[in-house]
Amino acid sequence: MTEAASTWRPVVRDYLDSLRAAGRRPLTIRLHEHYLRHLQRYARDPFNLNIGNLERALTVRRDWTPETIRSAASVFRGFTKWMHARGLIPTDPGLLLPAVRVPAGVARPIPDPILDMLLSAHPPGRSRWLLLLGGHCGLRVAEMAQVSTRNLDGDLLFVVGKGGKERIVPVLDADLQAAIRSGGGYLFPGRADGHLSAGYVSKLLSELLPEHWTAHTLRHRAGTAAYRGTRDILAVGRLLGHAKPETTMRYIQLPADALYAVARAAA
Repeated sequence: MTEAASTWRPVVRDYLDSLRAAGRRPLTIRLHEHYLRHLQRYARDPFNLNIGNLERALTVRRDWTPETIRSAASVFRGFTKWMHARGLIPTDPGLLLPAVRVPAGVARPIPDPILDMLLSAHPPGRSRWLLLLGGHCGLRVAEMAQVSTRNLDGDLLFVVGKGGKERIVPVLDADLQAAIRSGGGYLFPGRADGHLSAGYVSKLLSELLPEHWTAHTLRHRAGTAAYRGTRDILAVGRLLGHAKPETTMRYIQLPADALYAVARAAA
């Protein structure tokens, strides 16, 4: 254990205990722990936190989207507020952190680090399948509820979406493929015509996800990641089951390098 880790560990332990005492969700607590572990790399001593090392921790990762930065900043503010209230630091540097601006009316994808953390925490099983179907395949909750063996052909899943429109969604995770194929019926059996209801799937995801993130933000993540990797708005719309590219654009958070690429092309 490094000297910095040994200094941070008891403080973080007590802070997480305070979150548990306040009734915060286990996954929310894991999220706080995740971002505080990141902060430790830029602030060796939790008793000497300042605006400089807080901002450094928020800006050093060039791959973080505004949503990820806002999520981390919220954790930092909660932690420094708790530290100050307990008399562990003389002032609260978190108060000096500027508000993180996220463009209004655009996609709100769950940040990749959060989804990766959730997937690493859940072995093969119902919870993991829901996260993959939403965050990687872009399915709606009603579509997740009706995933069935009979709708899988190889690695292609036939999905019936809004208005009875059918589309094809590749399922690339081998374990998820095997689970759908071996079920002999619905992947999520239940009482709604043999499968779980959309409402119950939404409830399960709300329990799985940290606060402020929803099943729909998983779908936004799938659209954003797909566009980031392909820049093909029509193909992304086909994946998500949209009839118009204007609808798809509301699901995509524009990659940070896109405007630079456009500017370079125009120069």
